[in-house]
Amino acid sequence: MKVLLRIGGSILICLILLLLVARVTGFEPKDCPTVASASSLSLSCRLPGLWLRGEVVATPVTDWSFTDKIQTVKIQTQTPILLPYSVEAWCVAYHGNFYVTSYRGRWWVEDIVRDPHVRLKLGDQLFDRTFTLVSDTDEKAAVLQAKAKKYPQWEVPPVSTATVFRVPPGQ
Repeated sequence: MKVLLRIGGSILICLILLLLVARVTGFEPKDCPTVASASSLSLSCRLPGLWLRGEVVATPVTDWSFTDKIQTVKIQTQTPILLPYSVEAWCVAYHGNFYVTSYRGRWWVEDIVRDPHVRLKLGDQLFDRTFTLVSDTDEKAAVLQAKAKKYPQWEVPPVSTATVFRVPPGQ
């Protein structure tokens, strides 16, 4: 019995130390080229990360059009097991709002649907924001077309299959 307690205690201590190291280092998703095809990306470009690190910006953003010059954004969500989950994604600004699109079924998308509070990393700046799910088909179609202009290599999906999230200005 004492041996089992020691083994269990040792495992628990190792897990706590591992989480502390992960918290300090962050384990952000790797910056990867945006022009590469998904099949040519290395495994490290497809792996998610944990915590995002940077300078937190608390002031509201009234116009997200500055993101037109930014190819990718990192998004940190909260998982049901209380660990962050961060990915690199393409973003687009449309009428001053900030948008991210994807498909349902991806872990980070489901995390946002469950808890819309996210942390965005643009450059070295962090923005704690709340995503809203866009249900209006006209707005979704316009955002998808704006994204297609920004990323010509991207194949536009049908509006009905796309999941679109928005961060309104002033947040």
